[in-house]
Amino acid sequence: MRKSILITTIIISVMTSFAQTSKSIHYPETRKDATVDDYFGTKVNDPYRWLEDDRSAETEAWVIAQNKVTNAYLNQIPFRNQLKVRLEKLWNYEKIGAPFTEGDFIYYFKNDGLQNQSVLYRKDKENKETIFLDPNTFSKEGTTSLGELAFSKDGSKVAYSISEGGSDWRKVIVMDALTKQIIGDTLVDVKFSGLSWKGNEGFYYSSYEKPKGSELSAKTDQHKLYFHKLGTAQKEDKVIFGEDQKRRYVGGSVTEDDRYLIITAATSTYGNELYIQDLTKPQSPIVTVVGNFDNDNTVIDNEGTKLFIVTDKNAPNKRIVTVDVSNPEPENWKDLIAETTQVLEPATCSGYIFAHYMKDAVSVVKQYNYAGKLIREIQLPGLGTASGFSGKKKDKTVYYSFTNYITPATIFALEPNSGESKVYQKSKAQFKSEDYESKQVFYTSKDGTKIPMLITHKKGLKLDGKNPTILYGYGGFNISLTPNFSIANAVWMENGGVFAVPNLRGGGEYGKEWHDAGTQLRKQNVFDDFIAAAEYLIAEKYTSSDFLALRGGSNGGLLVGAVMTQRPELAKVALPAVGVLDMLRYHTFTAGAGWAYDYGTAQDSVAMFEYLKGYSPLHNVKKGVHYLATMITTGDHDDRVVPAHSFKFAAELQAKQSGENPVLIRIDVKAGHGAGKSVAATIQENVDIQAFTLFNMGIQKLEK
Repeated sequence: MRKSILITTIIISVMTSFAQTSKSIHYPETRKDATVDDYFGTKVNDPYRWLEDDRSAETEAWVIAQNKVTNAYLNQIPFRNQLKVRLEKLWNYEKIGAPFTEGDFIYYFKNDGLQNQSVLYRKDKENKETIFLDPNTFSKEGTTSLGELAFSKDGSKVAYSISEGGSDWRKVIVMDALTKQIIGDTLVDVKFSGLSWKGNEGFYYSSYEKPKGSELSAKTDQHKLYFHKLGTAQKEDKVIFGEDQKRRYVGGSVTEDDRYLIITAATSTYGNELYIQDLTKPQSPIVTVVGNFDNDNTVIDNEGTKLFIVTDKNAPNKRIVTVDVSNPEPENWKDLIAETTQVLEPATCSGYIFAHYMKDAVSVVKQYNYAGKLIREIQLPGLGTASGFSGKKKDKTVYYSFTNYITPATIFALEPNSGESKVYQKSKAQFKSEDYESKQVFYTSKDGTKIPMLITHKKGLKLDGKNPTILYGYGGFNISLTPNFSIANAVWMENGGVFAVPNLRGGGEYGKEWHDAGTQLRKQNVFDDFIAAAEYLIAEKYTSSDFLALRGGSNGGLLVGAVMTQRPELAKVALPAVGVLDMLRYHTFTAGAGWAYDYGTAQDSVAMFEYLKGYSPLHNVKKGVHYLATMITTGDHDDRVVPAHSFKFAAELQAKQSGENPVLIRIDVKAGHGAGKSVAATIQENVDIQAFTLFNMGIQKLEK
């Protein structure tokens, strides 16, 4: 008998007599209204439109009622508390981030184990450690988190943003870094913003005008770049870019030498304009470098008047080019590091250029000098994900981290001239990597495309089709899923579970062509890739439909919603988190219209409307179908993917579910899309997800 695995698996008919079933659960009554939309002559009912009003008392009451039902169901699971105790025990270890230097101090984040938010510490020249900023003091519940953090050029001032209740709307506080006294007024209503200082006089930030209606759901589509001068009121902040040119996403950053302001502007999540302004000359004009949205373009550094730009223009896998500021247009760009067969992801500069490539979704890092000469390939400790390699040109040490699904993150210190790497901070996680294995396979999708997938589990796993398995996916927005250690996944695997992650089309693992193959009228490719991954796991007897769970968040929530409505017999459990589930109206909320590059919109054309309606999870729930045991998760302050998506989808499923499987929605209060969530809330959410999943696979008991 296997140790530390799930041991008691009962026949589903027995299990359903023990647990609350869908038919025995008394779901809150969800009122229907007569809202109908017209798309090119086609009438579409939207009976739960009222749930989009996040400020109404009726919606609030519905949320309370749903959470009551969900909590009652979760409370019956006999091993729920056992999971929590174990997860808290494994989570409770000191975590220290990579250090960085600002002024005369060395700063780093540290968490003693179960602190809700990590604390920013610093050391002075005498190596004396003090707390610099403790986000745990921002709110009693741990629901206010630290966002952006930026120091002035000499390190004497710092600006930082805070998020309350998980919202993307932020406040920005300015502090004297030496005395830790707050300077001036707090900036409010800041959203989707970096913070970048111009010398020590002030900083650039971005935001929208506060929308009419609900700030958590109303549309925001004109982003502006501002400059805040210290000692002045926010109302006096000057608009630098975006007043006359309507853009959904605008950002500004100052080069390390304080010479140039780099401005990026975009209308969607792919493709951006690029502008530059010479800060050494008063009233200098903003000069266009790239004047269209056809490609992604990022300035990573400058050397005098020479710019270093990462671009996918004429290079789907990206390249690094140089150009002089005097004539910065693309026709004058010169290759510094040419495109390769591997995808160039981030490229960072610390006196050298560190080009981070992906080979089948794992990291390869190459170090170049500023003349484009290859110095060396960084020898990583294995196959996994490397990150970091950023810092100031004067830094003598460059830090990076390495992790994979069975290796907790370790921080390394690199001496860039010699190339020598040493362990700086080894993870203190109590996890025996040697007891687990993670291997990459390639399976065939519906149209013959080969898709990579990493499968991770305990060594000695018996391929008998009975292993509880989470299939996790994303597949969108050029985002790559790379190997990363997770305590929650460690507990899942410790209990005999399999964790499988396919690199679906729509992601960035193989460059722009891979991304584009999962967008708009080709979005079904993503769902087909995920379905094929499930079929592979079943065919190879890692699991079976009775022991398979589908999980994903945000765009991954859409993925789960689409697959569970297209193939309800494929798996046992569905776990769509903060999902984009109403594909006909997603673009009408907050900044959702910026996702149109990936999705298209229902207003684009008849063909696009019909395609979206054809897979939109909300519009494809059918009466009489036995849907998976489903637990939808969202946050009531999510203003990225508004919770109305999840609310309406839950109402549809509860009304039409014909089988015995439960349909629940778990709504975190004072929580957003995920960033800054407290450790306590994160642990409880993972406990509930794993408990719900295992329980609905027929598990009544966990063996220690």
